[in-house]
Parts: sequence; C-alpha cells; structure tokens
Amino acid sequence: MHKNCLVALCVIVLSATTVASAQTATGETVMLNLPRASQHALVSQRIGVTDITINYHRPLANGRQIWGKVVPYGQVWRAGANENTTIIFTDPVTIEGQPLDKGTYGLHMIPGQDQWTVIFSKDSAAWGSFSYKQENDALRVNVKPQATDLHDSLAYDFDDVKADSTVVTMRWEKVAIPFKVQVNVNDIVTASIHRQLYGLNQYYWEGWDDAAGYFLVNKINLDEALKDEDISIQNEERYDNLLNKSKILEAMGRRQDAEMFKTKALDKASAQQLYFYARQLQGEKKQDEAFAIFRSTAKKFPDFWTSHMGLARVYSSHGDFDNAVKEVKLSLTTAPDSNKANLEGYVKRLQNKEDINR
Repeated sequence: MHKNCLVALCVIVLSATTVASAQTATGETVMLNLPRASQHALVSQRIGVTDITINYHRPLANGRQIWGKVVPYGQVWRAGANENTTIIFTDPVTIEGQPLDKGTYGLHMIPGQDQWTVIFSKDSAAWGSFSYKQENDALRVNVKPQATDLHDSLAYDFDDVKADSTVVTMRWEKVAIPFKVQVNVNDIVTASIHRQLYGLNQYYWEGWDDAAGYFLVNKINLDEALKDEDISIQNEERYDNLLNKSKILEAMGRRQDAEMFKTKALDKASAQQLYFYARQLQGEKKQDEAFAIFRSTAKKFPDFWTSHMGLARVYSSHGDFDNAVKEVKLSLTTAPDSNKANLEGYVKRLQNKEDINR
C-alpha cells in the first residue's frame, strides 16, 4: 500500500516538472495566459450579409530574412504563428473563382518565389502546420506574390471592398499575398429574407416592405417584390408600403397603376413624410415635382415646421430671399431643438442671397 502511494507521488512530481517546462524559447507558456511574442489578432469584414473572419497570430520580422529562410520556400506554412490561422465564412463563397462552402477552415500557405499556394483545410484545430494533411484540403488556389512596403508584424487586411467581393491580403516583411473572395450576395440575401419572413416578422408590415425594397433597389425578383408589398399592405396600410408599391409598379412598366398608388400614398403621408419625399425628388433633379409637393403640403399642413421649410425652398428658387427668410423663421418657432442649428444656418445663407436648394 505504502509502496503504491510512493509510486503515485513520484508520477505526480514528474508530471508537474514536465508541465513547468512546457514553455517556448521566448518564455511563453502553453498553460497560463501570459504575453506572447506573436500577438493575437482578429479581423472581420461583411460582404452583403456574409461575414469573413480571420483569427491569427502576428509574428515579427525583427530584421530577419523571412522568405526562403525563416519561412522556407516550397513547404506548408501556418500563415501566421502559434495555433492554426483560421478563416470563417458564414455563407458559401468563391475564392479566386473556385467555390468553397461556408465553414471554418485552417489557413495554410506554400510560399514560392513566383507563385504561392493558399490552402483552406477542413482541419481548423491544429497547432500551426505541423500536423497538416493534404487529404483534409477543402480547396487550394495559386496566387502571385506582390511587393509591398515593409510590414514588421504580419497582418491580414481586407482590400478593394465592393458590394459583392473583397481581396484578402496577407502582408509580412515586403511581400503581400492577395486572394479574391466573392459572394453571390443577391441569392444569399434572398434566401435569408425567406428564412426571416418565415418567423415572427411575417406578421408585421415592416419586414415585407423591407424585403420588397431590397428587391426593388437591386432590380431583381420584381414579381416577388410586388407580392411582398401586397402582404405588407394587408398587414397594415402605410404611406411607406404604398409608395414602395408605386415604385415597384413603375419599375415593371405599369405606370398607370404606379401613379394611382403614388397618389394614395401621398394622401396618407404626414407633413414630414411629404417634405422628405419632395427632397428626394430634388435629389433626382425633379425640381418642378418637388416644388408642387412643397406647395400642396403647405396648404394641407399650414402650421407644421417642415411645411414652412418647403415654402422657403420654393421662394428661394425664385430669388425671393426675403419671403424665404420669413418662412424659415416661422419654421424655427416649432421645429425640434435638434433641427434649429441647421435652420439658423439656412437663415444666414438666405440673408446672403444664396439659394438653399443648391
């Protein structure tokens, strides 16, 4: 009995000695949360509704020759330091034109003087590339290295961000390794809309109106947009969804129907909604239509502050700055405090004979 206890105690002591020596040459430890020579970093970018996240550690060059020496050519490299560098895609993407499913991947690279291989491994929980196996590859792509300014610490950046793509670039020392990530945004968003409208959102007008608005702005699925807007109106008839329906009908070439729903929407609109609709028309260079809205709004809502601002814009366009100033001052008497500074700025501009529509 005593002999067995003594043996067990020796095992514990030896184990403790082994753990205590589990440190790197720089004094880092695999057991405690202490500073590391290669600091942890996390970068993320959204494309459409798809998130791309890179989790990595940043080694320092410290004046060393990195490529071909610290990091040999022709060998699989961890694309960072310490644990696996990982990259997460929340939806399917294409990498340099090749498809890759959503998921978390171990990111590895094979450096070369004229060409690099970027590897997306289904094994994302390794320590570096020491246990890397090619049989776990989900995708490999070849890219050209580029010259860059000196980067002492390794960094990943999202460059050339567009509505449906970005270029992920690894930079270290004086070398940059870019690879392009593309997302089929409209298909992914459409599928996401369908999922979201399957739940509680289906019972409210806003979700259906938002969905129809997305399709309208992106000029896709107009038949579906019209159906969605009809459901929105059935849930609750609003200025917003009536006006959106008129825009969808216009995009479909049904101008007579579009005009009917626009009239219905404007009849339902508040003074503030009418003002901002007219301002939108001005942004579209439809000045005459905008001024007609400003005038009709002033008759329908004579005491509202945005009605006075609308008339001020009409007077200003005709060079009648005195009456324009009067209208802005009337607007100031009932406008919210958060708007008064802007209105006072308009008064000064008008007093200087400056058209506030420009």
